[in-house]
Amino acid sequence: MKVLLVDDHPLVLSALEAVIQTIGSDTVVVGVDNAAAARAELQRHGDYDLVLLDLALGDDDGFAVLLEFRAAHPAVPVVVVSASDRASDVIRAIDSGAMGFVPKKSSHAELHEALRLVMTGSMYVPPSMLGLPFGSSLIEPVGDTVPGVMRPSGEPPLGAAARPEPHQKLPTIEDIGLTPRQTEVLSLLLQGLPNKLIARQLNLSVETVKDHVAAVLRALGVSSRTQAVLAVSQMTQGQGGYFARRPPQR
Repeated sequence: MKVLLVDDHPLVLSALEAVIQTIGSDTVVVGVDNAAAARAELQRHGDYDLVLLDLALGDDDGFAVLLEFRAAHPAVPVVVVSASDRASDVIRAIDSGAMGFVPKKSSHAELHEALRLVMTGSMYVPPSMLGLPFGSSLIEPVGDTVPGVMRPSGEPPLGAAARPEPHQKLPTIEDIGLTPRQTEVLSLLLQGLPNKLIARQLNLSVETVKDHVAAVLRALGVSSRTQAVLAVSQMTQGQGGYFARRPPQR
């Protein structure tokens, strides 16, 4: 795995490099301290598997850089690693195409798990987004209840104690009755692609894509892309990943 780190704080950059290097012996980490260097690195080398991006960059706005990278390199997932843990920043980052958001106060285990989820095609949302106390030692995946987050270590999964009654079972993607085209649109939407790029990928007009996105949101019973991500993550938990791995786009 080849990872690009973008953070303008030298100590944070070196600390992140050290943590990510421990993921595996085949992990290659390149660190840069500004958006211009990151932009040049991605243009020179097209073999990055992941970008970790700080929002507080000295030479640019992190959200603007996130939007730029997702548009220019849609096949490379971006995870925001930020000193902020405000829900508004998390939502804005996900809406801008980030595949995950990791507060810098997270533990090494949380960072590792977040990156593992992202690299297997899932999205990581901080536990605080679902009302769990921040600072919990979240290590293992939840069984078949809460989506996209990890349960506190030492606490058994809820599913181990009781199975849900039939009326409590979550609907699946198949249950909501999407057409094949809507399913394709949803898959690209979950990758953080804007309507223009979805239209280009599927050879459709932007207006047609807008109609499909609206239909998908209605079928999911949500009103935004962020809510759609959370809804699908909940539906696909334990199904082996309905949209498990993004197809290569390079």
